[in-house]
Amino acid sequence: MLSLLGLVGGLLLLIWLTIRGMNLFIAAPLCALLVALTSGLPVFTGESNFVETYMQGFTGFIGAWFFMFLLGSLFGKFMEDTGAADAVARWIVNKLGMQHAVAAVVLACAILTYGGVSVFVVAFSVYPMALSLFKDADLPRRFIPAALAFGSVTFTMTSAGSPEIQNWIPIKYLGTSPFAAWEVSLVVAIFMASFGFWWLRRMIAKAKANGERFEAKPEDPSIPDRDYPHPVTGLIPLLVVLVLSFTFHEALAQMALIVALGGGVLSLMLINFKHFHNLNGAISQGTTGALVAIGNTAAVVGFGTIAKSTAAFAGAVEVMTQLPGNELIGAAVAVSVIAGLTGSASGGQAIALPLIGPHYLDQGVDPEQLHRIVSISSGALDSLPHNGYVVTTIRAICNETHQRAYWAVGALTVVIPLIGLVLAVALFNFF
Repeated sequence: MLSLLGLVGGLLLLIWLTIRGMNLFIAAPLCALLVALTSGLPVFTGESNFVETYMQGFTGFIGAWFFMFLLGSLFGKFMEDTGAADAVARWIVNKLGMQHAVAAVVLACAILTYGGVSVFVVAFSVYPMALSLFKDADLPRRFIPAALAFGSVTFTMTSAGSPEIQNWIPIKYLGTSPFAAWEVSLVVAIFMASFGFWWLRRMIAKAKANGERFEAKPEDPSIPDRDYPHPVTGLIPLLVVLVLSFTFHEALAQMALIVALGGGVLSLMLINFKHFHNLNGAISQGTTGALVAIGNTAAVVGFGTIAKSTAAFAGAVEVMTQLPGNELIGAAVAVSVIAGLTGSASGGQAIALPLIGPHYLDQGVDPEQLHRIVSISSGALDSLPHNGYVVTTIRAICNETHQRAYWAVGALTVVIPLIGLVLAVALFNFF
């Protein structure tokens, strides 16, 4: 019981401290220490002590993702410094009108995500253009993280055919394909995209009616008046990233992102080299931004590693994976709760599927239906305030605070997927 109270209390405390804006390098280890102490984990000695377990999660994430964060951050900074992001934004506004600025951001994220680019990298890549679009359209900048997240981690990330890992993990355990239950997936994706976009537009319109406008910040890129590059030169590098990621995804898996981003950075430098305002400054800001972003995310991953090592977590997983009643509902609840506890969609699947997969398949559950439910449910409660992607996007990339930006993010990445999950379960059970 004490372990369970510590686990829940540590998670709630981390969420509260994150929303309050506390430095995650302090908040995450402190909350993880609370979880460890209440679970009887030794702090310094023993085989699975707190320090070693936390740092395994911390350094493991950095080891796996450092080059992606570095290249993604450099790509975004180069888009800013060359003026390519502004050029693309101005072209979109001139062609489509300012009223479609939000749609352009969401669509850009959706295309890159469905093309296989990691959601972390998508945020780095699209943010410069989003900032310019919101500035030109005079929209409240606190909604930029919501627009980025909505286009990346909702209707594209967990849909049939998506090359994102959240749609591929179930294949290993269920023997399905990435297109499992595509008919229901299509209906749910269309619902999430349309309802979510309507809600996002409504939130922004309400904020503008209350007098909110775009506010410049000191850390925004300062580029003097000059000849901007042709907008095509900003779109080509994005296309290079998309094509290379899609081409090498199956052969290289996660490593394909290094190839894709490397190609994007090189193509951007070659095409727009003469338009750089301060190349050394862009490199310096990009590398520093990457370190801050990956450090914040790794700090939260370390908390999840401690949480997974406790007796309370093991007990919660056992309960969640043996819920009575409708099997699809049981799977949805299990994956959602575990993803919420770990702050990771892929983590929730990887922990739950080895247990619930054989259990429900033995009971005759359709593997394609189970695949789609597991995928969609993993992308809901994982987006609580302590989620690594959420922290990175709001704080490190968009330079916002959780207090200003998270509520819109939560509405679109937690509430919308939960409604979509209910719709999917209903369609599978009644049609």
